[in-house]
Amino acid sequence: MFGRRAPHPTAVGETAKSRQAPGPTPAAAPAVARAAPADRRSDQLKSSLARLQAALYERIDAAAAAKLPREELLRQIQELIGEIALEERLSLSSREQEQIGLSLVDDMVGLGPLEPLLRDETITDIMVNGPFQVYVERRGKLELTEVRFRDAAHVMNVAQRIATRIGRRVDESSPICDARLEDGSRVNIIAPPLAIDGCAISIRKFSKKSITLDTMVRQQNVSEPLAKLLKIAAACRLNVVISGGTGSGKTTMLNAMSQLIDHGERIVTIEDAAELQLQQPHVVRLETRPPNLEGQGEITMRDLVKNALRMRPDRIICGEVRGAEALDMLQAMNTGHDGSMCTLHANTPREAVTRIENMVMMAASTLPTKAIRQQIVGAVNLIVQVARMRDGVRRVTHVTELVGMEGDVVTTQDLFTYEYQGEGRDGLLVGTFNAHPVRPHFLKRAAYYGLDRALMAAMGA
Repeated sequence: MFGRRAPHPTAVGETAKSRQAPGPTPAAAPAVARAAPADRRSDQLKSSLARLQAALYERIDAAAAAKLPREELLRQIQELIGEIALEERLSLSSREQEQIGLSLVDDMVGLGPLEPLLRDETITDIMVNGPFQVYVERRGKLELTEVRFRDAAHVMNVAQRIATRIGRRVDESSPICDARLEDGSRVNIIAPPLAIDGCAISIRKFSKKSITLDTMVRQQNVSEPLAKLLKIAAACRLNVVISGGTGSGKTTMLNAMSQLIDHGERIVTIEDAAELQLQQPHVVRLETRPPNLEGQGEITMRDLVKNALRMRPDRIICGEVRGAEALDMLQAMNTGHDGSMCTLHANTPREAVTRIENMVMMAASTLPTKAIRQQIVGAVNLIVQVARMRDGVRRVTHVTELVGMEGDVVTTQDLFTYEYQGEGRDGLLVGTFNAHPVRPHFLKRAAYYGLDRALMAAMGA
């Protein structure tokens, strides 16, 4: 962001004239004249920014600045920039001074060049690949931005600032870190020597606007009957697994479904990096802890799931199941914590069942396969499969119910599936959410909650 210090802008013309060779070729002059204005202005701005930064840091009390609110600090910085611009005779417009002030404040108390991207609500993902390559995702598509860091050390400084805010660290001895921002956005950091081209930072932003199932209907992520089915599933306290690939919208779906939970229930959430945004008043949020420098003190997801069972929860919501904690999560679902939810990575509902089975075997390899599958069928009621499609839109592709077992095989039935039909003129995929003509296995449970008629209406019966 900051350039190398250059000569005083007023001296640029004299320096060029003193170095000019006598009798330049006439053909060279027009090309230089065309290229020079934009390049010269860019160099002047870089030079001015570097000089302003050096002068500001000499006049600012860092300890006092850290205690000021951002708005007050920005106001004082803007005043100093105006004074220094006059003293140094810098040719900067008021807009340029304002932009320089914002950049300096972002670098002092924020995340430097990433702050404008974080403020842009159209951006859902930010991907930093070293100091000179920053991508963002807008409307499901990747775009290369013009954002740049000064150097590799600048990126590392921003990464460490993110990690230290939540009591974590990232350095050569611990180069991988899962963290979060103050607004709950999820961050993954991988630093050299593992990241060869410089520190890589991946930020998954969450919309400040609460996304509900009704919002998803308007965005065509789900159909209205499918949304009704999911609302009934949450109200009936079904145990739901939300599966999908990376960036498919699993956590967003989990947040949307969790809004249907009764406000009188006690909810315990368990995550590697806290990102769930539950609206209920009685929520206890738990977060894992990495080991310290001595390799001790680690608290895993499995430790937190075991502890949550002693906290009298009505529901347990696990941000993402990826290991041995799957066994404890199944046991929680089987022991009176109906309505629990979790997410996991899988490409189809059938693969989700297989992944759960494999993760349980990580914790209890001596359990017979049939016993594990029986426990899965007894615990999980519904699998909601989400996917990000090639038009960038995230859609629910399957709502699958676990019915029982036939021999050693888990039997399932699809309640809803998405059928692709083609592509519209606007580039968006065209398809339908089809309800299958089957009787939901949880119809009796829906009748217990007085929702059986609504369920059958959602299924088109």
